[in-house]
Amino acid sequence: MYQVIARKYRPQSFSELISQEHVKTTLENAINQARIAHGYIFSGQRGTGKTTVARIMARCLNCEKGPTMTPCDNCASCREVTAGGAVDVIEIDAASNRGINEMRELRESVRYRPARDRYKVFIIDEAHQITNEAFNALLKTLEEPPEWVVFILCTTESHKIPTTIASRCQQFSFRSVDFNELLARMEWICKEEGVQADVEALSVLAHAGEGSVRDSLSALDQAIACCGTTLNATEVRALLGMFSLDALEKVTEALAASDSRKMLDVVSGLESRGANLQHFCRELARYFRNLLVARIAGAGTRLIAASQQEQERFAETAACFTEEDLTRYLQLTLNLFKDLQYSLQPRLHMELGLLKLVHAARMISIEEALASLGPAPAHHAPPQQRTAAAPVHRSAPPPSHPAPPPPRSGPSPFAMDSAKKAAAMPAPEPAAEVGSGAPGSIKQRLHEALSEMGLTFTADAIAESSVKEDNGVVEIITAPINKLSVKEADLMKAIPGRKFRIIFGDPGVSDAPVEKKKTIDDEVTVRALEHPEVRRFQEMFPESQVRNVRNLKE
Repeated sequence: MYQVIARKYRPQSFSELISQEHVKTTLENAINQARIAHGYIFSGQRGTGKTTVARIMARCLNCEKGPTMTPCDNCASCREVTAGGAVDVIEIDAASNRGINEMRELRESVRYRPARDRYKVFIIDEAHQITNEAFNALLKTLEEPPEWVVFILCTTESHKIPTTIASRCQQFSFRSVDFNELLARMEWICKEEGVQADVEALSVLAHAGEGSVRDSLSALDQAIACCGTTLNATEVRALLGMFSLDALEKVTEALAASDSRKMLDVVSGLESRGANLQHFCRELARYFRNLLVARIAGAGTRLIAASQQEQERFAETAACFTEEDLTRYLQLTLNLFKDLQYSLQPRLHMELGLLKLVHAARMISIEEALASLGPAPAHHAPPQQRTAAAPVHRSAPPPSHPAPPPPRSGPSPFAMDSAKKAAAMPAPEPAAEVGSGAPGSIKQRLHEALSEMGLTFTADAIAESSVKEDNGVVEIITAPINKLSVKEADLMKAIPGRKFRIIFGDPGVSDAPVEKKKTIDDEVTVRALEHPEVRRFQEMFPESQVRNVRNLKE
């Protein structure tokens, strides 16, 4: 009967493992030094060898020549573990045996010695699915098991293992398989199977696995069943629903040319071929990520899971863009992928998202925008020329800032304007304090007018307030309790033609603190206007005005 490639070529010893050197070295040393722990936790993503290492560990411990790190493969124990029928190696699927009753049965089984072998090994797969109650029932047994018991818990979600369990075991984190090592493994398997496959086809299969050996080998098995003994990259991509670099490079070509029509043609081509737009967007995000890494680290880096030929193409394309551009494209593509997951009109969202990429390519930095406002004529090109030229020179360094203007010898334009306005204003009238309510004063007139209007509460509030007039503005300082009774509209009806300023505070406070605060505000304003950055901004924008200065210390 046919056996799939993933099972047929499963490693049977530590020497056949790939990309897990830290796990292999530690376990080999533990076996050589006879320091076998009673509990292990193997964690990591799917298809990285957790259950495989657990079985190799069981063969090493129970081999007739062992414990040894090189099992003989000839004794009954080694053969039974390989076939999955060993009496003293118990594999438990925690996804279907996750309750407290199953753990109680396991706890009872631990008490009995092995039927034949040296150790009784319990391999618990998907251990994170065990309930908290079942874990609690296993705590004491896992902490102090008999000398002939070894527990190996395999999980893809180690954070779901209770701390009380994890603290009683040695933990090993399995890493994603290196891309080049996976390629070499698949080339060897293809030679063993008599299959001809070029590097590009195997690279597509390795990408499909995303660091999982089992997933990549399953894709290889599927490709052999579809294409026969000769694998072609184009046919493999079509089989797995993946996109070639040529299809993805159409997007960067449209970005380099700042051509929105080409972007819409890309979406139209995908729709006509019946491609999955969400899958294309995910591949596009990965493509921009590889371009960004190639732009930073250059070709030949191990940070990109691709063949040498593909890495050279990445580096060549990335040279046409800046690091900031590629970062912006990657972020926009990730946002588009998120929107497509819940979109009822995926084509509309796809077109909008790709057009955003084109518009983002036309953006310029704030420094360039400010520099374009200078007196140099070169910076005053029409918007159409700047827009067309921006995508072509994105990889060039930003233009240098213009030289700072020479220091002014005379007063600034703002100071000259302030002096002109001050000369045109009439001399202020002296402030008249009428807080005593003298006959004929504005306070007395307000009180009488409000009383005649029937606004008794407002008239009483004015009588208890401090009132003074300065430059045609009547300032009323009244207690906060009168906030609801004193209204500017009522005062304007009582004495038309006057402006009123109502201040809710302590009417008994003298004018000295008010004048002192005004002086402080004037000093803050002068100091703010004399700041070099403020003066530079006013010189760059002569018609600008500073209407308010706020003291952050208050």
